[in-house]
Amino acid sequence: MFKTILLPIDLQHSASWDQALPVARRLLDTDGKLHLLGIVHDVGNAWVASYLPKGYEKRALEEMKAQLGAFAARELPDVANVVTHVGHGHVAETIVAMADKVHADLIVVAANAPDEMRTFRIGAQADRVVRHSPVSVMIVR
Repeated sequence: MFKTILLPIDLQHSASWDQALPVARRLLDTDGKLHLLGIVHDVGNAWVASYLPKGYEKRALEEMKAQLGAFAARELPDVANVVTHVGHGHVAETIVAMADKVHADLIVVAANAPDEMRTFRIGAQADRVVRHSPVSVMIVR
């Protein structure tokens, strides 16, 4: 059992949490803390950002926070210690940084199988998290 679990999810894709959430719940200590992380992708280019509405990133972060709160209330009503976080930037980097920030002792990540055999049979983001994480990572399919 683990005291602090980080579960990054993409609210737009239930595959990121439908299998991983039950696993995280089972692995969480009774008095443990489950940290849900939603990530707003960085546009990554000033030229592209200039085409987005003013205040886009701020509104996206606020909306993500509200949606995560609603998700936690709906999916985890019986889990006492759920904390929601919104990250901004590169997915794998944000996950690893948040794991460090919350002192996670486990990251639970849903992963799809990649299209090619050369990538150790997990997706690119999950692969990067596994390679760079300072704590254990549970890959769930």
